[in-house]
Amino acid sequence: MGDQANSLLLISRLFLAAIGSRTFVYHADRIPSEGGIIVVSNHRSFMDPLLLTVAVNRQIKFACHHYMGQVPVLREMVTGLGCFPLDNSSRRQQGFFRQATQLLQAEEMVGVFPEGAAPMVRCTPPNLISDFQRGFAHLALRSPVTNLAILPVAIASSDEQLISSRIPLKLLSFFDPSEPLFNQPGWHPAIVYQRSNIMFGRPFWVKSSHRQQYYGKYAKELVNNLTDYVSQEIANLLIEGCI
Repeated sequence: MGDQANSLLLISRLFLAAIGSRTFVYHADRIPSEGGIIVVSNHRSFMDPLLLTVAVNRQIKFACHHYMGQVPVLREMVTGLGCFPLDNSSRRQQGFFRQATQLLQAEEMVGVFPEGAAPMVRCTPPNLISDFQRGFAHLALRSPVTNLAILPVAIASSDEQLISSRIPLKLLSFFDPSEPLFNQPGWHPAIVYQRSNIMFGRPFWVKSSHRQQYYGKYAKELVNNLTDYVSQEIANLLIEGCI
């Protein structure tokens, strides 16, 4: 593990310890030991990338919202943590595929939050997930990576606190006008986990037969089935972990 990855792990652990957040990890034996890995998780708090990094005990390169790459200071923070902000709406998918594929080919972990920004703004209950976007499934099936797994992970909060970040949503709309969730009054909420259970699901290994099917007439069905598998796996883990 490189110096930057070790530093990120240390920063994550120190931050969680400083705010008194207790984290418990379950089914860690399901984490693949080699190959490129797409880590797919639910997302309700700014703490989620830190929790997942500590749980897998290695660096994860997270795709993050476009506005995070536009706000001074925040931009330097997220890139310093190994995140890659998505492009604007017109080039978002193309840029995401390009950057994520390069990382997966280098056998890195790429983190994806397929619910998008909605749960971060609307404060959904800890045991529920929003509809998943299908970008991660397309990424997995398009990437020319021989040894590739999708790893579902549930961040199950059993004790948390809702605070105001004092960041107006309208301000974020200035940095990313393409996000309709920011075009409303009020403050961006922030959830702080006092206790969270990180539950690893059963990985899905992408085979050459899946890629062949993806470029055939059953592509849409395959993408939907893969998205449903991962979202259902996380939903089931949340029921187990939110106790």
